[in-house]
Amino acid sequence: MFDVAQFCEIAMLCTFGVSWPFNIAKSIQSRTAKGKSVLFEILVVSGYCLGLFSKIWTWTQTGTLAYSVWFYVADIAMVCIDLVLYARNVKLDKIRDIVEEDTAEAA
Repeated sequence: MFDVAQFCEIAMLCTFGVSWPFNIAKSIQSRTAKGKSVLFEILVVSGYCLGLFSKIWTWTQTGTLAYSVWFYVADIAMVCIDLVLYARNVKLDKIRDIVEEDTAEAA
């Protein structure tokens, strides 16, 4: 049966989810954490996790698993990938800063 509420929720998750591959690609290409907000990404992934939890809770109560669960999982995975890239880029920034310091001292 067609459920308008579930359709709208999936459309919302897809709309938000479309931006993450671009964000991931930018994190890979830029190789810097400058300009990124880790707090923002943690809040976003927390919101997705709460939405997923509500679907799992409903499933335990009703036995019906909403299709939107898979969209939550995909969005959470993409944000987590970007968080891992953020951690990598912080390390690369620190290495770059050390190299720049050493270069400035040598000059």
